[in-house]
Amino acid sequence: MISARQIRAARALLGFTDDHLAALAGLDIAALQAAETDAAERDFQVIEALEAWFEKEGVAFIEDGESGGGPGVRLKHSIDPCDGIRPEDLNSANDG
Repeated sequence: MISARQIRAARALLGFTDDHLAALAGLDIAALQAAETDAAERDFQVIEALEAWFEKEGVAFIEDGESGGGPGVRLKHSIDPCDGIRPEDLNSANDG
């Protein structure tokens, strides 16, 4: 099972705020924030839903000891800078 740190790292890797991720993953913001907290009691259904959603979006979770290191996250595919213009960089000058 993925850790709270891996959830936070995966969200950061994709560049999403917690509000944005909760909306995209169909979760209540409080459920997401609880999943990102190192609490003793975790909602396994929320964790599993987040893990499945992140994997669908191209995030790979690295287990502790895998590749000789600790747990983490990475993208399954490299991000190609030629994939287009990021939404925040769109404007009338480059619309065409």
